[in-house]
Amino acid sequence: MHYEFFIGFRYLRAKRKQTFISINTIISTVGIFLGVAALIIVLAVMNGFEGELREKILGVNSHIVLMQFDGGMENYHAVMRRVNGIEGVAASTPFVYGQAMVKKNDRVSGVQIRGIDPESASSVMTLGKMVEGDINFLDNDRKEGDKSALPLLVVGAELARNLGLHEGDETEIILPMGVSTPMGTVPRLKTFRVAGIFESGFYEYDASLALMPLKECKNFLNMGDGVTGIGIKVADADHADVIADVIETQLGYPFRARTWMEMNKNLFSALKLEKRVMFIILSLIVLVAAFNIIITLIMSVMEKTRDIAVLKSMGATGASIMKIFMIQGLVIGAVGTLLGCAGGSLIALNLEATTAFIEKLFGFKVLPQDVYYLSELPSQVNFGDVGVIVVLAMAICFAASIYPAWKASRLDPAEALRYE
Repeated sequence: MHYEFFIGFRYLRAKRKQTFISINTIISTVGIFLGVAALIIVLAVMNGFEGELREKILGVNSHIVLMQFDGGMENYHAVMRRVNGIEGVAASTPFVYGQAMVKKNDRVSGVQIRGIDPESASSVMTLGKMVEGDINFLDNDRKEGDKSALPLLVVGAELARNLGLHEGDETEIILPMGVSTPMGTVPRLKTFRVAGIFESGFYEYDASLALMPLKECKNFLNMGDGVTGIGIKVADADHADVIADVIETQLGYPFRARTWMEMNKNLFSALKLEKRVMFIILSLIVLVAAFNIIITLIMSVMEKTRDIAVLKSMGATGASIMKIFMIQGLVIGAVGTLLGCAGGSLIALNLEATTAFIEKLFGFKVLPQDVYYLSELPSQVNFGDVGVIVVLAMAICFAASIYPAWKASRLDPAEALRYE
């Protein structure tokens, strides 16, 4: 071991009369520990929320939506065959989309009606959990000429709660773009039976989405044989933009492919901005701890003035003296960072057990399910983030140790020993 390391480590163990310096060292280490641990836990929770949100959005929507600039898509069967032959495409399904109002007794609510093909839709989208009924009931198309059987409908949980709907209830859907009659244009109205109620966990969809069989939806919207577009699922959702470009290139005009990233750009951009802001704010904890390191090292330099003078008299260079005190600062930073990294990762990886302990200890709910639509805090540790945090913490500690170490290296041994 070089003598600089030996002396640097030895100075970390304070003598009895240097207890205050030792306490400062502990406070500095704890500050670094808390800052690093808080950064890891908060970023893990934000990654978890982003992943949870992405999963819920992609559960109701497809990775890519293929539509035509000039309106409906007539030859969608041929288009689907071409799309399914493109590398990276896992599945596809046609859909019909429209705006309407749903009415139950004296309650009315706006709704997005979406016609789906029950056979292929399950390979592209998942609705979360069914609160009542079964979405597979949509497979049971009415027999031709059967006037008594009502067309089926599956609605979101919030929409059902607002209108007082349950499985088996009848409800009316009103289409604002009505039909022409001798009395003028009147809204188109049709009665449906609720076959099921789903809960996606995403309020916007649960409060405004209603699903019906593709055939019934086309008839209701007077779309003939065409569809609004095709929903596409890809093997890797993160590369949806690349596959969307390939689809547009192969199909050409008037087809347009939009990815889930484009359609939810504002939401995910806001989440990324929030993550960056939280990273900056929590980094201030590490910065405050770094000031403690500066104070600790300055006091250590003042206490070791005679030692520095003796070392210089024996031939130690200014660089060696500087190295001794920088080692002190780096060891404090390294210990705090490693403890924070281990503690933060351990809590983030076991966040469910941690929140359960806090709830039991303090008697309150950390994450009320009726508010956040989540029963537990999602957590996803990104080890790339952990690496950035470790590097940042060590860089701050290194920068904090430079000034006190430089002051120690500039000490004049003759002045230091004059009054000894």
